[in-house]
Amino acid sequence: MNDRVVTESAAGDRRGRYSAAEAWRRALEATAPIADNPSVTLPVVIEELATRFGPAPALVSAAETLSFRGLADRVDRYARWALAQGVGAGDVVALLLPNCPDYLAIWLGITRVGGAVALINTNLVGAALKHSLEIVAPKQIITGAALIDAVAPVLPQLDPGIGVWVHGGEGLDLPRVDVETGDMLDPSAFRPPTIRDRALYIYTSGTTGLPKAASVSHYRLMQWTRWFAGLIDPQPSDRMYNCLPMYHSIGGVVATGAALFGGGSVLIRERFSANRFWDDIAEWDCTLFQYIGELCRYLVNTAPHPRETQHKLRLCCGNGLRPDVWEPFRQRFHIPQILEFYAATEGSFSLFNCEGKPGAIGKIPPFLAHRFPVALIKFDIDAGEPVRNDDGFCVRCAADEPGEAIGQLLGDRATLRGQFEGYTDKAASEQKLLRNVFAAGDLWYRTGDLMRRDRAGYYYFVDRIGDTFRWKGENVSTTEIGEVIALCPGVVEAVVYGVAVPGADGRAGMAAIVTDEGFDLARLHAHLAERLPDYARPVFLRIREAIDITGTFKPQKQALLREGCDPAATDDAMYLNDRSAGAFVPLDAALYTRIQNGDLRL
Repeated sequence: MNDRVVTESAAGDRRGRYSAAEAWRRALEATAPIADNPSVTLPVVIEELATRFGPAPALVSAAETLSFRGLADRVDRYARWALAQGVGAGDVVALLLPNCPDYLAIWLGITRVGGAVALINTNLVGAALKHSLEIVAPKQIITGAALIDAVAPVLPQLDPGIGVWVHGGEGLDLPRVDVETGDMLDPSAFRPPTIRDRALYIYTSGTTGLPKAASVSHYRLMQWTRWFAGLIDPQPSDRMYNCLPMYHSIGGVVATGAALFGGGSVLIRERFSANRFWDDIAEWDCTLFQYIGELCRYLVNTAPHPRETQHKLRLCCGNGLRPDVWEPFRQRFHIPQILEFYAATEGSFSLFNCEGKPGAIGKIPPFLAHRFPVALIKFDIDAGEPVRNDDGFCVRCAADEPGEAIGQLLGDRATLRGQFEGYTDKAASEQKLLRNVFAAGDLWYRTGDLMRRDRAGYYYFVDRIGDTFRWKGENVSTTEIGEVIALCPGVVEAVVYGVAVPGADGRAGMAAIVTDEGFDLARLHAHLAERLPDYARPVFLRIREAIDITGTFKPQKQALLREGCDPAATDDAMYLNDRSAGAFVPLDAALYTRIQNGDLRL
């Protein structure tokens, strides 16, 4: 039986759709030779691709197009720049630049000669930006001209010996990095890195604290790009749409590298725009789209667009596509195939939903279980740690029972699989490790994510540890409650979290929501009463104009948690879910005082 299935699009063109078995086979074949060729890194591959595809477009943007040969030449240019600045093995260059073709060329060039590049979040300012720079101790900093206003106040607080360069314009009398720097690259002038060497620092999003810098080796870059190239099967006719931030592993490595491996091109947008999305997809003949789930939700919530089904997309690949968004996204926009996955930049394993099962974040085929040892273990929300039995070992979860996902660290130095490369912060690295899990001396990586696995082996995301809280003796999942709230007509966006209440055990549920003209408070109350048990319904409600998000579209909860349910802390409208009234009632200073004094039973 042929593994390939052909689907018919709304526009009438035929698009290939591969079975899960074939996707897994291609991914395994693509990644098999990595450890056998330790000197073949991603910068080396780019030169090989330039030889194969030469004038074909590689990176496309509104400002410029780089062919495969043009990209390789640009990589050489930045490699020469790095050598001219004395950047050698292990030296760090911090890159603070908006999405553009040069973004990839810069870090490929620097890493080609042994340097490591820290990909800095372009939204950071002040203390957070200073912190992100200091923890990697850069020898050089490259900043985009458009970001100089954010960078300038931080520079006097850094080591004066750090070289600072500007890209894309003039500013602060800084030297320009985007100029020609000499002749051909001389291979004898540097020691090429191997796949074991560090290539990048990629930061956690910092949703609950300052970002941490995760170490990323050349091996991981090759693993990511080759694996995804195997899964999505890129061809020279493919064009990937990438509007995700290039300082992140998905937008900066996976979406770009995977498409290039097959000779396809990547359309780079500086940022996501729901209004421009379908015009871009249609006008640029995009066949692939790398998503983060929130982008799909934004698109589903937008008004109909005349070109939303007039496209050539054959596959959308990404993570975080919520169950309540999956089918509306697929059906409304006529998406032939969705490839959902779960991964973390610093993680030791990934999960892939090659079957397109709505809501699942992936599974591991039985024949690969020995290569990707993953387990779900029972977690005590109150204690904030895994449950251990009388023998001191962790307890595996039963089918459909939520628990923390962990991946075994195999210590396989030969293949480099199943490794945890850690952060610059050794203490933070240690917190991600769990020892003596099922046997004395074994070592596992902690994801910090609660998941459940059904009887068919599919994994489903439940919540982040720390987001789940206890109320009235029950565990409450912020993700689950947020999905229910988002289904209510008139609710555009919802973020759920727990807040401390004087005299009450646990944390009370609170929801911050964004609404449109169709929202009705009474309807929301009835909606929640029909779908959630009493303990899971938000006690407090806050209506906002917008939810602050990180550069990777994750909600920023820090300020919300800090302000709690105090109506004096914000100008937003706030409400209490009044049990006696059976409705949401305005939360004012007087009512808040009664809650604080314990005069009102929640």
